[in-house]
Amino acid sequence: MDETNEYDFVVIGSGVGLSVLNTALNMDLKCALVENDKIGGTCLTRGCIPSKVLVYPADMIREAQHASEVGIQFQVNDVDWELISRRMWSQINESEEMRKGLSQVSNLDLYFGRGEFTGDYRMRVVDNDEQQLGEFRGNKFLIASGARSLIPPIEGIQEIDYTTSETFFGKKFPMEPWNSLIIIGGGIIAAEFAHIFSAVGTDVTIIEMLPRLVSTEEPEVSEILEKNFRKFMTVMLNKKAIKATSKKGKKTIIFQDTETEEEDEVTADEILIAAGRKSNADLLKVEKAGIELDERGWIKTNKYLETNKENIWCIGDANNGKYQFRHKGNYEGSLVQANIFGPQDQKRSADYSATPWAIFTYPQIGHVGMTEQEALDNGHQIFVAKKHYSSVAKGFAMGLSEDDVENGLVKLIVDKSYRILGANIIGPHAAILIQPFVYLMNSGYVCNLPEEQPPDAVPKMERACPDAGSFIPIYDSMIIHPSLNEVTGWAIGNLQPVNIKREHHHHH
Repeated sequence: MDETNEYDFVVIGSGVGLSVLNTALNMDLKCALVENDKIGGTCLTRGCIPSKVLVYPADMIREAQHASEVGIQFQVNDVDWELISRRMWSQINESEEMRKGLSQVSNLDLYFGRGEFTGDYRMRVVDNDEQQLGEFRGNKFLIASGARSLIPPIEGIQEIDYTTSETFFGKKFPMEPWNSLIIIGGGIIAAEFAHIFSAVGTDVTIIEMLPRLVSTEEPEVSEILEKNFRKFMTVMLNKKAIKATSKKGKKTIIFQDTETEEEDEVTADEILIAAGRKSNADLLKVEKAGIELDERGWIKTNKYLETNKENIWCIGDANNGKYQFRHKGNYEGSLVQANIFGPQDQKRSADYSATPWAIFTYPQIGHVGMTEQEALDNGHQIFVAKKHYSSVAKGFAMGLSEDDVENGLVKLIVDKSYRILGANIIGPHAAILIQPFVYLMNSGYVCNLPEEQPPDAVPKMERACPDAGSFIPIYDSMIIHPSLNEVTGWAIGNLQPVNIKREHHHHH
């Protein structure tokens, strides 16, 4: 491409940025798309979608094992890894169809390589060998460049042919499940991989330097997950991987206890590193465009998703590194679309107070809003409610009992005005059970709006009705009996004050 090429709109990354790009293309703007991997971004090609194709068979295996609790004996005779793999690749390979479609758009130039800023609103694209593929100028940029696996400073790790979530959904995908696997990390990605491979028969060892698994969750949720994991795999907490070696096709991690500093080691067929995510801003050389980063290297934005540089926006995982979920990126995409192409006096601001997510382990985890500790740290006066699955009829019918490690839990965080601050669930169908709380936390914010402004141009709390975001609609509703909805709905009856004086009397 001619280095004098100039574009109205440039998108870096083909994940959440595609919907915004589509708007620009429909406006007949001259556009460029820069992508250093497959079209579709992390979610489609190496993340949430292909991983769930692997999670569901693992879920079915665990359900079959749990069936003995209700008097049914299932035998898992075979795991058809080839069929499971084929179904997974069919989703990833949709990327090719997307690429073909984009290549036929007349007002779009595709650059397949790594984009690097060379100055204000200027960029070049290079291949893996640093050979330049093109150079151009853009009037407006949207950075949706995602993130990549963080590799901890482990001695010798670069000499080991380890696996990450990126290479797993690529050249490192196993033809058969590994016989043994070491997973470094205990967060969301690590937990899902541990579930998948332990269920299909792999001997899994988790090495996590923190004192608990999935540390974004409530301590009670982490504890239930840990107890379940320990039935099927080895879980090593407060252990830091310090050295990696390889010998005769086997890989060894030497780890150190974070409290006693005692060392030990574990050996397996493969090492999967899932110890967190890292910004791609360094690869983009954003400093040459004058774009500000935070102390961890993530791109800083304001509430309108604008960087400090005019006409440069950032969304998705690249944006401050917070809430790295596709649905959060999609939400930001819809906001930034209005902010880039809509009236500038009606810009829409981002609100993350009701950001939900699910962790597709066994048991499943659902989460929205604050944990109890986060609510206290933010100065809220709160009630907390807890209810176990086994306490409702449907939970008992599913074979869950009070002393069962699989017994699920609902934990609600509510402020003194009954506004829901957070909900946390672990157990069957947690991802479904959490969603009504997301709707409630976003409901009732439509009062007394200035007519000339769209609803989300006004800060959430400034447009709140008296019952905005409260649990009152659940309290006033009938709940299907017997169903698992009762474990979430009836949890409200267990509200206990945490830092609220007892003049409030509850007779739910």
